[in-house]
Amino acid sequence: MVLDTLGCAERYAGLHPRFAEAFRYLASTDLAALPTGRTDIDGDRLFVILDRKDGRGRGGARLEAHRRYIDIQFTIEGDEEIGWTPLASCAAPDGSFDETKDILFFGDAPSAWVRVPPGSFAIFFPEDAHAPLAGHGALVKAIVKIAVL
Repeated sequence: MVLDTLGCAERYAGLHPRFAEAFRYLASTDLAALPTGRTDIDGDRLFVILDRKDGRGRGGARLEAHRRYIDIQFTIEGDEEIGWTPLASCAAPDGSFDETKDILFFGDAPSAWVRVPPGSFAIFFPEDAHAPLAGHGALVKAIVKIAVL
């Protein structure tokens, strides 16, 4: 997991061949003007999902993990907080893996919480279980989905 501001994003470009493109998109696009939902950048290889939702607080946030995609969760507006725990530590799957949505939920509690204020992002790899929307109030987020190689 990585937590940083968009101004420092270039230092992470070497972690994946599509990270530079993803961060350029975040920096050069009027994200708040995007429609809610999916916008393709490069088909299924790289796309963004714009969320406009209310935070659920820590008690309402569920751990999730993905197999095919890396998440870059970028906060545009609001007070976001995201839980995290290593996927290998998760012992309580909540249902089975949804191949179509690339998601598995867990009943485990996060081992750490990070605040992701506006202008900041968190990167979650397939090894990172994460519990988004633990903030409070209205949130506007861009979740860039990057296909794992």
